[in-house]
This record gives sequence, structure tokens and C-alpha cells, in this order.
Amino acid sequence: MNDKLTIGGIELENRLFIGTGKFPNKKIIPEVVKKSGSKVITMALRRVDLNSKQENILDYIPKDCILLPNTSGARNAEEAVRIAKLAKAMGCGNWIKIEVISDNKYLLPDNYETIKATEMLAKEGFIVLPYMNPDLMVAKSLVNAGAAAVMPLGAPIGTNRGLQTKELIRILIEEIDIPIIVDAGIGKPSHAAQAMEMGAAAVLVNTAIATAKDPVKMAHAFNLSVKAGRLAYISKIAPEKKYAEASSPLTGFLNE
Repeated sequence: MNDKLTIGGIELENRLFIGTGKFPNKKIIPEVVKKSGSKVITMALRRVDLNSKQENILDYIPKDCILLPNTSGARNAEEAVRIAKLAKAMGCGNWIKIEVISDNKYLLPDNYETIKATEMLAKEGFIVLPYMNPDLMVAKSLVNAGAAAVMPLGAPIGTNRGLQTKELIRILIEEIDIPIIVDAGIGKPSHAAQAMEMGAAAVLVNTAIATAKDPVKMAHAFNLSVKAGRLAYISKIAPEKKYAEASSPLTGFLNE
């Protein structure tokens, strides 16, 4: 079965994207990547220092992975564009995850500035994946701005609370023609499976893996859950019913 996800002209077999932040030890990242099966790895540009004599996050990311630098720390579109261009100049490729956050309490994305940054970078040939509050009109504006995919949050960053925005994400999946990648708030493999069962194209998980007692095993668990959720979706999940319905016939017994 050919069920690959295509973004920016690149086909991906694995629909789990992972991050590189919060790990207790960067040395486990290669094994986490391996067990996750992920080929798209996001990272904050501020963690990359090519001139540092200390360890560099790029040293731990397998070369066959697609780097997805994010613009973490940007508070407006101009700052996000500047970070994206720096990432490209440093050899991180032309994929970029737009994060524009000026809210210090809930860390919610600024949708307006995100649209502006997406439009500017898409015009310059970047493969833009914007992180956004799930809103249909905003998603449509991001499509028009040139986004390659949109990344609605499931819950605020790092909360592990799951799909608190489930119904809003469902609307995006139904109405938007580019991939919907659920990002932020996914705390359990079951959350990831649920997102995939709904029809999300992929999920991005960082905190739930990095802060688990055993990140390597948790990465494997998420890998399996994403595959299971996707398989359930394309198998056409049976509809829910209001009343009980026996699996076996209740009439026609032999003694009748």
C-alpha cells in the first residue's frame, strides 16, 4: 500500500515528527530518532552553534533526516523571517517551522504575524510549516500565503494534555487541502493515535518523549501509535451508534 505523506515535493513514509528539546542527555537522541522512525526533526536555531567547542545539537541528528528548524523566540513576523534565513545560511535546508509567540504565559501563537511570516518566506522558496491556533479562516489564509502544511496546536506547548482543540482540528482536516500536522500538547501515544484516527496527516511530539522516564521506549510507542492511528483512519472506522447492537444474531437458535 502506497500511503506516503508528501510535503514540499518530498515523500515521507513515517508520519511522526519529533523534536530535540528537553532531553536529559543529547547522546540518546540518535537512538530516539531510530526508534521513532521519524525522518523530520525539529530544533530551535538558538541551540545550534557551529562555532562552539561544546556539543552541538546537529551532531546528534542522523544525516538522512530532514531538518525542520523552528523560529522559537520570534515575537513578530520580521524576527521569524530573520531566524529562517539564518537557519538556511547555516546549512539547515529550506524547511522551516514558523513559531511566532508574544504571549509569555500560555505560549500561544500569534496567528496574524504567522500569516505574514509564512507569506514572506514562501515567496523566497522556503517550505513553510506554520504553528497556529486552530482557526479555519486563519488556516485558509496560511494556504493562500503558501504554507506547505499547517500545524494546529492540540493543547498549549508542553502541557501533555492531549487534543483539547479536537473539534477545531477536525474542521481543519475536513476543509483544508494541505496536510494538517497536529503539534503541541500531545502527551500520550493514545493522543497521537486519536489525532491520526481523525485524519491528521502527521503529528509532532517532543515533550512527551523527551521527558518520559525512558525516552527511547516512548519514541517507539509513539511510532507504533501513529502507524496504528493512520491504519485505522484509512480502514474507515466503523460509525458510533446510539443503541446496542449484537455482534451475533439473537434469533434462529437450533431449538427454535
